[in-house]
Amino acid sequence: MHMTYEEMEAKRNTRKCLLCRDAACSHACPAGVSPDRILRSLFFDNESGAAAQFFENPACLDCSGAPCTKACVLSGTGSAPDITGIFKASFRDKAGDSRTEPPALISTAVEFLGVQCENPFFLSSSIVGSNEEMISKAFDMGWAGVALKTVGTFVPEEVSPRFDTTEKNGGSPFGFKNIEQISDHTLEENLSFIRNLKARHPSKVIIASIMGQNEEEWTYLAKVTELAGADMIECNFSCPHMSREGLGSDVGSDPETVRRYTEAVRKGTRLPILAKMTPNITHMELPAIAAVEAGADGIAAINTIKSIMNIDLDTFCSGPDVSGKSSVGGYSGKAVKPIALRFIHDLKKNEILKDYPVSGMGGIETWRDAAEFIALGCGTVQVTTSVMLYGYRIIEDLNDGLSRYLAAHGLSSVSDLIGKALPNLLPADDLDRGSIRYPGFDRNLCVACGRCALSCFDGGHQAIRPGADGKPVLDPKKCAGCQLCRLVCPTGAVTSGKRVTIRKGK
Repeated sequence: MHMTYEEMEAKRNTRKCLLCRDAACSHACPAGVSPDRILRSLFFDNESGAAAQFFENPACLDCSGAPCTKACVLSGTGSAPDITGIFKASFRDKAGDSRTEPPALISTAVEFLGVQCENPFFLSSSIVGSNEEMISKAFDMGWAGVALKTVGTFVPEEVSPRFDTTEKNGGSPFGFKNIEQISDHTLEENLSFIRNLKARHPSKVIIASIMGQNEEEWTYLAKVTELAGADMIECNFSCPHMSREGLGSDVGSDPETVRRYTEAVRKGTRLPILAKMTPNITHMELPAIAAVEAGADGIAAINTIKSIMNIDLDTFCSGPDVSGKSSVGGYSGKAVKPIALRFIHDLKKNEILKDYPVSGMGGIETWRDAAEFIALGCGTVQVTTSVMLYGYRIIEDLNDGLSRYLAAHGLSSVSDLIGKALPNLLPADDLDRGSIRYPGFDRNLCVACGRCALSCFDGGHQAIRPGADGKPVLDPKKCAGCQLCRLVCPTGAVTSGKRVTIRKGK
């Protein structure tokens, strides 16, 4: 649905919200509204859920004085979000629709590798699932399961600091780098976490992520984690920054080593096995095929991407800075989502692998991101970086947003969404090359900034020029239909127009 400029501005304003842990704005509301919870839903693209919350008590539409905005921790800086303004722009014209009886929410329960999961959302193997207390809290908040931080027979020595970020305009983290290794707890401690968590949360799904140094260790780790009560085994063939050779992505980039270690894991367990793949390779399908041929029941992908970032041009050290030095680390976060989706596509389009279940990860921040992974064939999804940035509470909008999407699109379950996008991804030669979709221009929304003409002239086909009023004029003889103009327009005034046949062909 096309947004008005007012709605777009409200969305930008929402991004000013700091997503406070104990938000002052909610404490200040005299009507008992929880503006922080509604803002959080808007922040994470759960507009339908935000509207449902808002219209339970729409007092903000008649509010004067904006006590919530005045109470904001940013109020003294001049940068506080205009909370009542955001709500009025987002919900004022939707009052009639939103007060009608909403459709029943759809259950997001799934079955994955024969295991019942209350929803498809798992914590991925990382710091967010590294001890019993943390995981129990996440379970209580609604996460269906966890892949524990990878278990080994050794405890690594870590460095400080070990995280760094790249940022979008405005300072919001976009990419995340870590140089952390496997669990810093002993094997016995990790096994006790599994035993205790399974006793406290029997309906939750526990995946034991393991990493051995040889075949005997892989077999042993599979055996003891099953005995402790794990529901599945995930083989970490993919960590990009282990300090010891022959571990992590060193394994995952060699199909024969993957095959040998997967066979060793299968010797030690009857549980379902996931092989977690590295993206630091051109064809992920090759080690994935080796894994399933050796006994893996499914694939987990992707792990983090080898990276170097943030060179300090005064010290010439990269981040994270460890006593003036750094190393190659793993890149994650929203920035890697397109790469993750490409690898998921490659796995699900492969004739040998297409029917094997996939647990997808890599840049999932909102329910919409998760739905894209599911539409490309994933049965469950795993999240780390977004939890590190925003906390376990994101599960509320992940699950609620997905449920509302299913209801709005007439889908009866998550399984109805799995793989729906795959038929629409074709080899490049099979795409329609006999037509052009010209851009359309909404002159009411256009503010004559000239961005479309600038980008078209310097980065496109010189098909747009400013008219007498400064608004765009299109030369269809030069336009190639690339739609760069639509992507750079800051007000949403450029839209996809009609598709026109230019020649016979595909």
